[in-house]
Amino acid sequence: MEWKIKITEEAQKDFSKIEPGLKKQILAGIIKVSKAPLPSPNGYGKPLGNKHNNNLTGFFKIKYRGIGIRVVYTLVLKDIVMNIVVISERDDNYCYNAAANLYKKYGEDIFTDIFQDFPMKTSKSI
Repeated sequence: MEWKIKITEEAQKDFSKIEPGLKKQILAGIIKVSKAPLPSPNGYGKPLGNKHNNNLTGFFKIKYRGIGIRVVYTLVLKDIVMNIVVISERDDNYCYNAAANLYKKYGEDIFTDIFQDFPMKTSKSI
């Protein structure tokens, strides 16, 4: 079952700054993970927990090692929604601090279906 993918305004802005070739890889990874975003044994989700003194319990990551990209997401189980919270070309510390700051901004709403649909294209307009 594929989950509906939503994205925060902040992650959308970061995604728009990434070069088109990398956008295709990122999009392919997000779509793959959206088919099974929960942790193993049956899913791709990698829980974050406590990272760099930030409590990110309930957050998951996708790490693209070859291109240095990290995607942080949350899940809305009852609505089958995957919220993309951070898309970052930077290191883990930056990425997890950005996720923690967005958690502070949105509060528990970060675990609800309040964000815009993720555009499933990789044109320059994204």
